[in-house]
Amino acid sequence: MKYSTLPHTDIEVSKICLGTMTWGRQNNEIEGHQQMDYALEQGVNFFDTAEMYPIPHKPELYAETERIIGKWFKKTGNRDKIVLASKIVGKSDFIKHIRTTGFKKEGLISAVEGSLQRLQTDYIDLYQLHWPERQTNFFGQRGYEHKINDFWEDNIHQVLETLRDLVSEGKIKHIGLSNETPWGTMRFLEESKVHRSLPRMVTIQNSYSLINRTFEVGLAEISMREDIALLAYSPLGFGVLSGKYLGGLKPANARITLFPNYNRYSSATAEQATQKYFNLAREHGLSLPQMALAYVNSRPFVKSNIIGATNIDQLKENIKSVEIELSSEVLKGIEAIHKEIPNPAP
Repeated sequence: MKYSTLPHTDIEVSKICLGTMTWGRQNNEIEGHQQMDYALEQGVNFFDTAEMYPIPHKPELYAETERIIGKWFKKTGNRDKIVLASKIVGKSDFIKHIRTTGFKKEGLISAVEGSLQRLQTDYIDLYQLHWPERQTNFFGQRGYEHKINDFWEDNIHQVLETLRDLVSEGKIKHIGLSNETPWGTMRFLEESKVHRSLPRMVTIQNSYSLINRTFEVGLAEISMREDIALLAYSPLGFGVLSGKYLGGLKPANARITLFPNYNRYSSATAEQATQKYFNLAREHGLSLPQMALAYVNSRPFVKSNIIGATNIDQLKENIKSVEIELSSEVLKGIEAIHKEIPNPAP
């Protein structure tokens, strides 16, 4: 396993991060525990979850993933071996049953305390804002469209004050963003620069893969110049970059087969690009998922690559991607395909 240090911290995390969003829906508790056991054996020390998981979200399954992780901590005593990340939901109509306070003080405190209880731990190493409160382009919306009726008021200072207090209490160690834009990222960073007592965002968790490299447009420069690390999620685009959906296939129990509305990465142009990446990988004796993951692993702004799997065989292949160094020929081939079909999945 390879490791990176999260910026502005002394926390060393594995280059592969274990994603957990299927546990409690596509995967049961036993399977989730098996994945954590195996990942830890392979040197993976970084787990990412969220109060909203499992996904797709169902009110009756709210936070079930955190409960599964908490039971594993209690059973194994391995809490001190894991760097644990979780998230508070943003504001949205579809999660009003969770809370309506957004990132107000009472909402943040309630969310952190609920996660700590379910995770059966005293602290969370990295606590992230799952998506912005304001109306902006995230979750597959390619461009920004300003909404006149966006009632968001700039509360970034207050959010950071509450997070500072939670850090002071020892309930969280560090903070990060998720599904954030360049503007939002810089606002948070500038606020903590101007007001030195406020904590600094150290990570941003956004989608990044061969078929969605939009992070490179504005956020990659921010990541490198401002030293805020990308935790890349959906590096296989909901499994699209495994190649298993090519040719119109719908494998049984596969994510998009079960949940066809999760089609963010499944456009016709995304399939065209995926076929080209599949051919390139085969030409060089690689599997498509390992090539796709190895590419993400190689980017200088990526500190950890969040992989998810619904079975151990997938998990094994995904973790092994950390051992692959892509040749210059493969990298040139990837760039040629990207130039021909750039970012087909926003």
